[in-house]
Amino acid sequence: MTALREYERLEASGLWRPTPEEQRREIIVSIGEATLTITDLNDRALAHWSLAAVERKNPGDFPAIYHPDGDPGETLELAEDETAMIEAIERLRAAISRARPRPGRLRLFGVGASVAAVLAVLLVWLPGAMLRHTVQVVPEIKRQEIGAALLDRIERVAGRACTTPETGPVLDALARRTGVRRLVVLRTGVKAALHLPGGIVLLNRSVIEDYEDPAVAAGHILVERARAQDLDPLAEFLDHGGPVATFRLLTSSHVTQGALDSYAERVLVAPRPALDDESILAAFAEADVPSSPYAYARDITGESVLGLIEADPMAGRDPAPVLPDRDWVLLQGICGG
Repeated sequence: MTALREYERLEASGLWRPTPEEQRREIIVSIGEATLTITDLNDRALAHWSLAAVERKNPGDFPAIYHPDGDPGETLELAEDETAMIEAIERLRAAISRARPRPGRLRLFGVGASVAAVLAVLLVWLPGAMLRHTVQVVPEIKRQEIGAALLDRIERVAGRACTTPETGPVLDALARRTGVRRLVVLRTGVKAALHLPGGIVLLNRSVIEDYEDPAVAAGHILVERARAQDLDPLAEFLDHGGPVATFRLLTSSHVTQGALDSYAERVLVAPRPALDDESILAAFAEADVPSSPYAYARDITGESVLGLIEADPMAGRDPAPVLPDRDWVLLQGICGG
């Protein structure tokens, strides 16, 4: 994009606030390859915003206030005298907006030019590099939105999630105990556990109903969390969708229903990527959860999971229970028996 090359490495000072509860900080903002980079006065990176997802909160007013699409709580303020940076951002936003396809016959030529531009970019920009960049700049609120959309598509195949008023707080407690944002229990579809973008972990009812020890369910959650640290769930989704899905999310902050449906159908049947014992044991040690119950649940003979049994980080210790007995018994009835 000519406009992007014209403004590469343009810098300005401003005020940045990551959340409404925090104080504004003096920062330096610069324009790089498809992103606004926000750094502190010691040149340490604080945030990366995709240029395609930058919104202005107060058009025409000053100081100019910008935020990432979908996250108005994180703001960047630029004073009126930072004319060059404000003009650059507005020009780039306008250029990106014009490049997006619009309906109607009069837009046909523009649509064709946009498609040609997309294809040209995909040919010269390595898909792997584009994917890694997209995963880096997508805000957490967008991850949660994609995860919720995937959950909706999965529930259409596997059935609605199990839930009761009594078990909601227990699931929340188990999520906090294992370090994930949200737990969802399904009757079918998921083999054991599955991590979606946005910190959502799906559990098959069997990992709760078939075992007396809640450490088994906790183990499945911890393994999925460790797997997500090794391979970002958003990267899994975009890798399946291909370069077009990645480019669409990077430039418009949107994903198509087709991409969601295709991934939801595949991820329920595809084997989960393998993890080494070292990564698994580190996750159990961090959460103070014994690994042996999970290991024996995978292989009752213990032969194929000997490393997880012999190196159990809680062996010889008395860790706090994953859940109180009453809560675990209550959770085992979440799907109605």
